[in-house]
Amino acid sequence: MPDAPAIATPTGFENARAQFPVLERITYLNAGTFGPLSRSTVDALQAEIAHDLTEGRSGSRYFERTLGLRETARQSLASIVGVEAEHVTLTSSTTYGCNIVVAGLDLQPGDEVITTSEEHFGLLGPLHASGARVVVTDPDPEAIVAAVTPRTRLLALSQVLWTTGRVLPVRELRETTGIPVLVDGAQSVGAIPVSAAGIDFLTISGQKWLCGPDSTGGLVVADPERLRVISPSYFAQAGHELDGAFTPRPGAARFDPNWIATATLVALLAAIEGHPEWGFAHAAAVADRCRDRLAGIVEVVTPVDRSTLVAFRADGEPAEIVAELHEADVHVREIPGSGLIRVSCGWWTSEGDLDRLVAVLRS
Repeated sequence: MPDAPAIATPTGFENARAQFPVLERITYLNAGTFGPLSRSTVDALQAEIAHDLTEGRSGSRYFERTLGLRETARQSLASIVGVEAEHVTLTSSTTYGCNIVVAGLDLQPGDEVITTSEEHFGLLGPLHASGARVVVTDPDPEAIVAAVTPRTRLLALSQVLWTTGRVLPVRELRETTGIPVLVDGAQSVGAIPVSAAGIDFLTISGQKWLCGPDSTGGLVVADPERLRVISPSYFAQAGHELDGAFTPRPGAARFDPNWIATATLVALLAAIEGHPEWGFAHAAAVADRCRDRLAGIVEVVTPVDRSTLVAFRADGEPAEIVAELHEADVHVREIPGSGLIRVSCGWWTSEGDLDRLVAVLRS
């Protein structure tokens, strides 16, 4: 089968790609773990830290600005998934968001939660800690629906499976079953277009496809009053008594974590602002191009509904192949226990990146 035509390069691609210095040397195909950092993101981070170094971290103006940045970050994350800011709480990871939801639902031993056999521990861990019965099905819509019983209280699913890049119809499953859904958005938000409409809970990772700093993200909660606040911080309360009794803040802000560094907030905002309008389309095109380029060299997993993750099997031990690629400055990752190697194709990925990946695999 002839090789597919090269992907079309969007206007402004080279300038946008040049914002990531790491790409000058490394074929960076691992945004599913951490996205590359741009110059503007790191510049914002360093400038804020330098300000703190000389001006200190105190005074009403300093705290008012940081609190304002929290709200700006909340609004920015909300706009990515099409909701109002009042439905978003700031988190440090998708795992943190999953814990907020699962613990806040007060699940009991007689309750059931349905998940799939290809979920990340960041979702599975909170489910098992809840005390509810965890029902594991194949990552197939029909299997998920068939597993629902009168005891089912939650569907806990990835929108994009971290293993193969398959996209699950999470909103349709919510509509079909009538069961609340917790969506792990670690591999979807920032990689593909995502709307939180019709979804009860959606976690967002800041450091993956949004290319933000470490330990950033958000959680969308459609009905914040539905969840109990299980880990209150100072920023989650609108007022409190001497004995600790408190009034939660309105909306999802009642789940807000502790202090987030000003530098982290400005860096996250800079990263989000750097996403180009053609980003989703290019990432999808380059992922399909990657599958075409790898076909015939390795065994490519190609889901019908697919995302920007490309998974494949090759002759040899996956960990050794990943290490060999890394030595050649081609960064991908292994999915432990699956025999799969995963490639993350972002809006910054070029034809040249795919050339290097293919060349090393062929060598």
